[in-house]
Amino acid sequence: MDLKQFVAIVPDYPKEGIVFKDITPLMNNGEAYKYATDQIVDFAKDKQIDLIVGPEARGFIIGCPIAYALGVGFAPVRKEGKLPRETIKVSYGLEYGKDVLTIHKDAIKPGQRVLITDDLLATGGTINATIQLVEKLGGVVAGIAFLVELTYLNGRKKLDGYDILTLMEY
Repeated sequence: MDLKQFVAIVPDYPKEGIVFKDITPLMNNGEAYKYATDQIVDFAKDKQIDLIVGPEARGFIIGCPIAYALGVGFAPVRKEGKLPRETIKVSYGLEYGKDVLTIHKDAIKPGQRVLITDDLLATGGTINATIQLVEKLGGVVAGIAFLVELTYLNGRKKLDGYDILTLMEY
């Protein structure tokens, strides 16, 4: 299935010069959403995954059906102050400043094999911070899966050495 037909291209969003890749049409189409989910599940099947981890919010949308299909749990990565119990955190650079991601301190047991999921690989900053959180807790990043990769932003360089699946490239 050509998943690109379910991605809306939105020029000048969220600001002028950005060409936004909107995956909501893909999610609105049950057949396309199931196909994309199944592709990631197939990627994960031989990796002995114990847990899915995804950064807010679209990482939840991608990761939760994968977790369900694999019969494993899901652990959310959120911005600072959004998780109610004890967390660990990682600061990471943004284009204009810094941000902080957190995960519950007890979300991952040492040695658990983790699949990280998100909708988009752009510069790699968010996923690199997510990897750091997983590894700080002793988790093993067994794979990383995205719907879309913006290859011209070279985000894959920050993820060197990890097994990566992207379903669409721009």
